[in-house]
Amino acid sequence: MTELGTRLKEARLSKGYSLDDLQEITKIQKRYLVGIEEGNYSIMPGSFYVRAFIKQYAEAVGLDADEILAEFKKDLPNQPTEEVAQSISQSPTRRKLNTRSTNRLLETMPKIIVALFIVVIILAIWFLNQQKVSNTPDDLEDDVSEVEYDKSPTPTKPVEEETDKEDNEVTEEPVEEEEEEPVVTQTITPGEVSGETTNYTLTGTDTMKIRIEVSGETWVGIRNANGDEQVDARVYQAGEVVEHDSTTNAYARIRLGNSKAAKVFVNDEELKYVQDITTQNIIITLQQEQ
Repeated sequence: MTELGTRLKEARLSKGYSLDDLQEITKIQKRYLVGIEEGNYSIMPGSFYVRAFIKQYAEAVGLDADEILAEFKKDLPNQPTEEVAQSISQSPTRRKLNTRSTNRLLETMPKIIVALFIVVIILAIWFLNQQKVSNTPDDLEDDVSEVEYDKSPTPTKPVEEETDKEDNEVTEEPVEEEEEEPVVTQTITPGEVSGETTNYTLTGTDTMKIRIEVSGETWVGIRNANGDEQVDARVYQAGEVVEHDSTTNAYARIRLGNSKAAKVFVNDEELKYVQDITTQNIIITLQQEQ
């Protein structure tokens, strides 16, 4: 056990918390809490979470998290450089893909040239046919000009009959246009803020569909009012999307381990964070109209 782990464990015991109690308070898995106390950081999902979990642990047992991180900075793992190494390792693969794409283009080039040649021939034949049609003699026009028409004047109706017809016409009353009811849009209203938890109220809609777009490594979990997990609570990677229809529950508790790398949408409308903190809980309650 490291000095940092001993310090945190003593603070936990002084508060009278068991590891199960601390797991319920911080929402950090018990095995990660044991790893922090024993200094076994290799079981963590990433070096970013080592600092985040230690900060939550310290705050839960009443210690100054920033002071603890500063004091034991040398004992903590450095920020990961895995992305750079991964990018370097993937470079040869990308070169291979580029080479394969070039080879495929060279293979298909003769086929493209043949197809273009066929299209040009078809267009040339169509153009010649159009020219032949435009050069045909105007025999039909000459035949039509020889037809005699009856140029006798058309008899007009008496003025009296037209007047009687106008008098008998019924004037139509204008139809009143019905006014369209205004479209009601949903509203997401922030409410009580308690520690890492912010409450929101959703009104103006009968549905509550949650979508979380992840742009970086982050923990995501969604629970209902009874505390039951609604999605697979785990660390998600960039590009993954977490979705859940919480309409039936009319309630959703969202846990974000790194809110900077996650966007929350409610019925396709982005929810604006009230708190500018990394780890936070978001509770959304749907108020359906009676």
